[in-house]
Amino acid sequence: MKIAFENPDKVNGLLTLTVEEADYKENVEKTLKNYRKKANIPGFRPGMAPMGMIKRQFGTSVKVDEINKLLGDQIYKYVKENNIQMLGEPMPSDKQVPVDMEGDAPYTFMFDIAVAPEFKIELNGDDTIDYYTIAVDDEVVNRQIDMFASRSGHYDKVEEYQANDMLKGDLRELDENGSTKEGGITVEGAVLMPEYIKVEDQKKLFETAKLGDIITFNPKKAYPESDIEVSSLLKMKKEEVADINADFSFQITEISRYVKAEVNQELFDQVYGKDVVTDEKAFREKIAEGLKAQFAVDSDFKFIQDVRKYAEAKVGELTFPDALLKRIMLNNNKDKGEEYVEKNYAMSVKELAWHLIKEQLATANNVKVEEADVIATAKEAARAQFAQYGMNNIPEEYIENYAKDMLKKGDYTDSFVDRAVDRKLTEALKAVVKLNEKTATLDEFNKMMQE
Repeated sequence: MKIAFENPDKVNGLLTLTVEEADYKENVEKTLKNYRKKANIPGFRPGMAPMGMIKRQFGTSVKVDEINKLLGDQIYKYVKENNIQMLGEPMPSDKQVPVDMEGDAPYTFMFDIAVAPEFKIELNGDDTIDYYTIAVDDEVVNRQIDMFASRSGHYDKVEEYQANDMLKGDLRELDENGSTKEGGITVEGAVLMPEYIKVEDQKKLFETAKLGDIITFNPKKAYPESDIEVSSLLKMKKEEVADINADFSFQITEISRYVKAEVNQELFDQVYGKDVVTDEKAFREKIAEGLKAQFAVDSDFKFIQDVRKYAEAKVGELTFPDALLKRIMLNNNKDKGEEYVEKNYAMSVKELAWHLIKEQLATANNVKVEEADVIATAKEAARAQFAQYGMNNIPEEYIENYAKDMLKKGDYTDSFVDRAVDRKLTEALKAVVKLNEKTATLDEFNKMMQE
């Protein structure tokens, strides 16, 4: 087989492969012999059909299959051996002329190859990048305690309504005279939180409500832009409430008020396990310790984002084979069409450029991701997920099993690998660049992350 590669503009490559009969003949004949052994053709005993008949019936299709396999193997072998940084998959070239596969070899095939732009990026002690440490102050600890207390709270039954209370009662549709409509809509045990009513005059109707009161309001006016909320309240399908504009009476049968848990040993045990901490001082210290670890992850994430901005600026704008990459993108998203490609191409190329930059930085700093790194990243994600629900004392064995289950499902594997690369690259770069260390409050940090 002859292979020629042209790459005049450095990013648009043309790979030409000339296939000779000797390249595929042996495999084709071997496959046809197997076909003959299995062929069940009328008039011939199994395996005894003439080889000429087998070749006429299956020869061309077998040859095409073998050549396709050969092309795939040789393309990737050539790309690897010649250190061509190919982007995406090879695409049949527009320069390809029709190939008569029923005719004799040689056959010529041409493929367009998208090649990554050439550039060089390295970071060292001459490069200064900001690194933000989030201050774990009393205010942040107080917020965390308040969150734990809120999650561990309970509902008390009360006599008078206050903002954020939950009301339960009986809803009855009224007629134009304000009386209960005969055969109208009735909902017993309807649940309502007036604080979430969208219209102020409807919300005010509940301000001084007491247990047993009957409040007249209009659900459609209370939630003018949400038939979903009206249908949920009236326990009907969304399409069924479109024409309901009547007033309703709401007789309050229960008022529930959410009360935060007290900051005491019971809360300490719920958050960290029995007797892990035994007083408020130790509780605050334990919270601060956990927040520092959590914030360190956030600081590292901000750092790698700042590395990205710095490195992208240092590299400058890269030239990509746009037309070819759009063809590849369209081929990978056939169901979404050209409009999708045009809309998302710029962002895709931006992410591709960062991927290439990150690859160089990882190689330069000997960053290699092992299975253990991916598992560690999955465990970190599992801990963060449980922490969102206030579950901070999950046994390590359970965390590890949960992480492995996520990896087995495969849905998150690529993202965990990518995050593992980021984690190891972050640690490596923190050791080689000059860090401009700064301290920020949590609010300041969050504001920066939103910019």
